[in-house]
Amino acid sequence: MAIEAWFMDESDEDPRLPHHRNPKELVPLDHLAELGVLYWRLNPKDYENDQQLRNIRETRGYNYMDLLDICPEKLENYEEKLKNFYTEHIHADEEIRYCLEGSGYFDVRDKNDRWIRIWIKAGDLIILPAGIYHRFTLDTSNYVKLMRLFMGEPVWISYNRPQEDHPARKEYIESFTKKVGVALEAH
Repeated sequence: MAIEAWFMDESDEDPRLPHHRNPKELVPLDHLAELGVLYWRLNPKDYENDQQLRNIRETRGYNYMDLLDICPEKLENYEEKLKNFYTEHIHADEEIRYCLEGSGYFDVRDKNDRWIRIWIKAGDLIILPAGIYHRFTLDTSNYVKLMRLFMGEPVWISYNRPQEDHPARKEYIESFTKKVGVALEAH
C-alpha cells in the first residue's frame, strides 16, 4: 500500500487528528516528488537484512543510522520535543526517516504554501529535501519508531520559519525555478 497524503484543513484542533479538508483532497505521489519528497515502501520487519534499504543507503551515501521511539514512555521530555517537532522549520540537509513501527504525520509546504499531510506507517521511508518547510507529529496512536539516516555525522539543527535567506532554502526555491520557470515564494 502506498503512502497517503492530502491537503490539510486550516483547523487548530489537535494536530494528531488527520485534518482532512471537506471534501478530501488527496495528493498523489508524483505531486510529492515535484516538491522533492521521495518515497519507498520497504519491509520494516527485516530492516537489518533488507537489500533495498542497503542499496538506498549506499546510493545516497547514508552512512549513519539510529533508531528513535517517540512515545510518552520512551522519549525524555516528550511534550517539549513533540512541540519542537511540530514547529515549522527547515534543515540544511535532507531529512530521512524510515518508519519501523507505529505511525505519524510529516507535514510539508507546497509551492503555494499549503500544508500537505503525509501519513507514514510501518514500512514507509521518506526523504524530505533540504530547505523544505515541514513539521512532524504523532497521530492518535501516540507511537512511532523511526530509523533516522544521515550522510556523515548526524546534524539535528532545525531552523524555524522564516528562513528565506538560509542557503538551503534558497537552493530549494531555485530548484523550482529551474523546473517550472517560476520562483517559489513564501507567504
